[in-house]
Amino acid sequence: MRDYEHENLSHDAVHGYIAFTSRRRAGDEVCERDIIDHPWVQRLRHIHQLQTAWWVFPTAEHTRFQHVVGVMHLASRAVAALYESLVAQIPATPSRGYVESLLRMAGLLHDVGHGPFGHFLDTHFLQDFGLTHESLGALIIEQELGGLLREIRRNPNSELRADEQLDPRQIAWLIQRPASDEATDMPLWLHRLRSLLCGIYTIDNLDFVLRDAYMSGYSTQAYDLDRLLHYSFFSEQGLTIHDRGLDALVRFMGVRAELFQSIYFHRTVRAIDLTLADLFRDSKQHLFSGNPAENLADYLEFTESSVLVDAVRWRRGGNPELRSLGARWASLAARRIPWKMACQRVLVFAEADAERSSIFSDASLVETLLRRNLPADLANIPLRVDIARHVHRPDSRGPAAGHNFLYDSARGVVNPLVVNQLYRRLPLSHRICRAYVQDAEHRPPVATALDALLGDRPHDDLTNM
Repeated sequence: MRDYEHENLSHDAVHGYIAFTSRRRAGDEVCERDIIDHPWVQRLRHIHQLQTAWWVFPTAEHTRFQHVVGVMHLASRAVAALYESLVAQIPATPSRGYVESLLRMAGLLHDVGHGPFGHFLDTHFLQDFGLTHESLGALIIEQELGGLLREIRRNPNSELRADEQLDPRQIAWLIQRPASDEATDMPLWLHRLRSLLCGIYTIDNLDFVLRDAYMSGYSTQAYDLDRLLHYSFFSEQGLTIHDRGLDALVRFMGVRAELFQSIYFHRTVRAIDLTLADLFRDSKQHLFSGNPAENLADYLEFTESSVLVDAVRWRRGGNPELRSLGARWASLAARRIPWKMACQRVLVFAEADAERSSIFSDASLVETLLRRNLPADLANIPLRVDIARHVHRPDSRGPAAGHNFLYDSARGVVNPLVVNQLYRRLPLSHRICRAYVQDAEHRPPVATALDALLGDRPHDDLTNM
């Protein structure tokens, strides 16, 4: 009989019931619920999944917490579909209990290093200290949670062998993007598992595409998860999809691209990001002191909830600088955004296009050139240029291209996914170039100036979209 007494179910709007171990058996020190309920994971309830898009899409109030629980669940679904083929290729792979528990904890903890406003904080704060949310998360996993993780013995579907113990260092390694100077002593089976967290389709993006599409109202069933997992397996080369599942993969990639353009890079979302960037630049020294990696106790309490409450209260203090900043934070909290989109142009790049050499790789350069193209009396108007880039598929010449492969059933061979013609017909990337103004009367001349910069470059004209 299933061990109902030692597991719980949590109902999720996207995945249905999600099981996790919730009571310790005799001899167990830790169950999964101890990790889920840990302050480092519960903290994610106070960080929105959609950074600032929740200010635009009223129902998209979900947080990083719901997302990581969903990724933990997808880890089990991925192991159920892939473990047998992983062992067939690499007999030295540990037990299913080890692999499943390891991947479940990696899924649950992959965002544990995020701070207020998610990826925004990486760019506008963490990089000041040479950090990313992934490197900070790896530090938290090893230093703050390592002792508990070593004591995990089972998950709802499988358990570790008596001679196995979870290695927090392996979990920390899994959640980080590959780097040229990283440790090379990790076993081959772990390298293969990493493709489930760093690749074209991962347990991370498989969850957030479904979740963000559902919660924003974009789609209640954005792509076919079941088919995608059913036709995935590990070949000798790596994570491979059977050609019968290719249409499902292309659909997933298309929906992900549409979410970037329609939700993550929505014109008002990016206007809020511009406002937040200015505000955070002037405020960060008052919000957090020093390097987060050297002060994890304070970082534990550094969330969107703490920032929005503390910063708004500054306006009632005695310090003139903080009062001014507090008033600006209050305006942001009330969704009073000064920047309005004047025009938008979407540039599509294929693999043969010289994307990196385009002037549309540098927003500050585009703004400088844009001002030169404006009439002299408008050259100094309040103006901002924002360039959002989405990678639709990895460049076949880049390192990310080696994560995924395609099984050609007609020939019985495995090839790099990038050689498939259906896949190659997808664009390499999109750049959404927008100009923002504060006065609506400036929209027409700014649009004209931007088109002059584009010249004959193909683009979609989406003025005042």
